[in-house]
Amino acid sequence: MRLSARFCRIASRRSAILCGIVALLTGFAPGLTLPAAAQDWIHIETSMGATKTRVAVADFVPKVPSSSSAYASEFGDIVRSDLEFSGLIDLVSRSMNPIQSPSVPRDLNYPAWSGAPASAQMVAFGNLSVTASSLQVQGWLNDVRDAASAPIVGQVYNGDATDAQVRLFAHQFADEILNRLSGGLPGIATTQIAFVSNRSGNKEIWAMDYDGANQHQLTQLHSISLTPRWSPDAGRIAFTCYPPRNSSGPMSAQICMYSAIAKRMIAWPRFRGTNSSPSWSPDGTQIMFSSSMLGNPELFIANVDGGHPRRLTYTSGANTSPSWNPKTGQQVVFVSDRGGLPVLFTMDVDGSSPTKIDLEDKGYVIDPAWSPNGQLIAFSWRRPDGNFDLYIMDVATHQLAELTRDEARNERPSWAPDGRHLVFESTRTGTRQIWSMLADGTDARQLTTAGQNESPNWSQK
Repeated sequence: MRLSARFCRIASRRSAILCGIVALLTGFAPGLTLPAAAQDWIHIETSMGATKTRVAVADFVPKVPSSSSAYASEFGDIVRSDLEFSGLIDLVSRSMNPIQSPSVPRDLNYPAWSGAPASAQMVAFGNLSVTASSLQVQGWLNDVRDAASAPIVGQVYNGDATDAQVRLFAHQFADEILNRLSGGLPGIATTQIAFVSNRSGNKEIWAMDYDGANQHQLTQLHSISLTPRWSPDAGRIAFTCYPPRNSSGPMSAQICMYSAIAKRMIAWPRFRGTNSSPSWSPDGTQIMFSSSMLGNPELFIANVDGGHPRRLTYTSGANTSPSWNPKTGQQVVFVSDRGGLPVLFTMDVDGSSPTKIDLEDKGYVIDPAWSPNGQLIAFSWRRPDGNFDLYIMDVATHQLAELTRDEARNERPSWAPDGRHLVFESTRTGTRQIWSMLADGTDARQLTTAGQNESPNWSQK
């Protein structure tokens, strides 16, 4: 496996882990043999684990131009954006596409697409038709280097003739392409990001598509909401909330629950003291959280309905921000200041075997997030000589990679289900906003602009 020379030459503090955890970020392993049909598409070669496949997206052809042209154009634009966002695709500029766009496989001119200026390896194409109330999209992905080969992807989508449906079908088509070209990595185009925004006047829970589109408010608590966390099935969001002033019972921070399916709040018990930072077990049956119900802020675990809370930590310091190992479900990383400054600890889910993670410098360490494959931890670290910046650590070796530097405050990382992207909050533009980037720190993209936005969390579905 050859690593990108650029990453292996830069300063050791930033690059040591990037040159050693290529397989961890992608789910591939050195020497892995892909299925024969996939070996020519993606090779384990670069710092993020894959040579970029050169893919062109043809304009989708409207079957009835007067009624479906706008939808066809929208569909193609979204597919292009999704493929470019993935970090796996070398997307052919639309200006380099041949003049004629194929509608069905028999119309595909292989030499025109594989030759200059497009020089594509793969072409995504298809057609779209609209009636008064229904929509159908047919989409294919073909290897234009081999005219005898069958389509790599062939899909038909049927649904309502709405912008939302067009967008969903385009995301699904892009995810199918990326799944096939990556050897099985999950797509993220249909995932959502929950976050906190004050744009309505209070800190409420909002959600948006993975690329920042379709931002919409979920809660109407008219108080303060923090730290949203999606359930593994993306059906619910647990978060920290302060009850409205006219509420009865404890007025301190509590764990609240929102149903993304029913689009309403779900009852969850209120406990004494401050209760915050919920974290779902990988199977969705339990929630771990920080609580001072017995005095000191300790970690507790409860059933998904809040029943039978059980104490896990017993220390003189504060313990908070648990993050479950999603691969094994048996370990947790969390923040504790039991030794003075906040640092990372790991422990088993029953509270046993607490172990401090020693880092090379002092400083505040917060916001741990365990990667989907269980082998990396992302976190925010304010070192003695700087701002809060994002890092990832190899759990086995404790090697570190610095992902941000000298760009104001960068906090609250959360992993996408593909393990290749992170979402986080940053003040680099002067206000607190939500950003995403590849897990090697490149291709940072601002997702929000209105108001102040924080605490993003990426759904796993």
